[in-house]
Amino acid sequence: MAVQWLQNYWTKEGAGIPKDAPKRTGLALFAEILGREWWEMVKLNILFLLTSLLVVTIPAAIFAMASVSRAFVEDRNVYLLRDYLDALRAYWLRASVWAIVTSAVLGLCAYAVRTYASYAATDLAYAAPLTVSLSVTLFVAMMTCQFIVISVIESRSVLSTIRLSALAILLTPLPLVGALLFVGALWLAHILLYPVSVFMPAAINFSLGMFAIVFGAHGAAMHALALSKDRNGS
Repeated sequence: MAVQWLQNYWTKEGAGIPKDAPKRTGLALFAEILGREWWEMVKLNILFLLTSLLVVTIPAAIFAMASVSRAFVEDRNVYLLRDYLDALRAYWLRASVWAIVTSAVLGLCAYAVRTYASYAATDLAYAAPLTVSLSVTLFVAMMTCQFIVISVIESRSVLSTIRLSALAILLTPLPLVGALLFVGALWLAHILLYPVSVFMPAAINFSLGMFAIVFGAHGAAMHALALSKDRNGS
């Protein structure tokens, strides 16, 4: 009887959660995952900080954090330390190349924005190139995020990943834009609430920001990958 009672206790349906309940989407799903995984995110944030101390390891640490965040989004089991260190080793080279190229391209974009902004302050004729440079900068920033997400979902060549990143943004840009705005708001809150918020970066800012980016980019990335496979007949 005791064994039967224990079996019924652990296998019975939870109160108020019907079996045919629709899967949550959007912000509701984001909040649900955050509520379930917040402590793992705190530990992930600490891992990221520890493995970034050498500075040159930061790009690989970013990819490793994205890999674990992908598991959160897909509701897969996470063995945090093992999965993180495995990803750190696996994406070391790609992450290093990504960091060099991204820094150079975003640096050029930022220089163009600053130059046209200074000219536009005295001559409105430069408003158009300023708008174009801002748009290109945003697109490049979104592509760098999508590149990370697609890289941790499926192993492809760098050029193929770049093409798929651009396709994913063109297919569904708004969720990733929302994620980037969320990340910006997260760091703005840290600045505005300082010194009360002094522990936010050490506790959760990096991992929560990466989770938001992966969450926002994941759907478009999967769509782009599916289209690529259909086109190639695989």
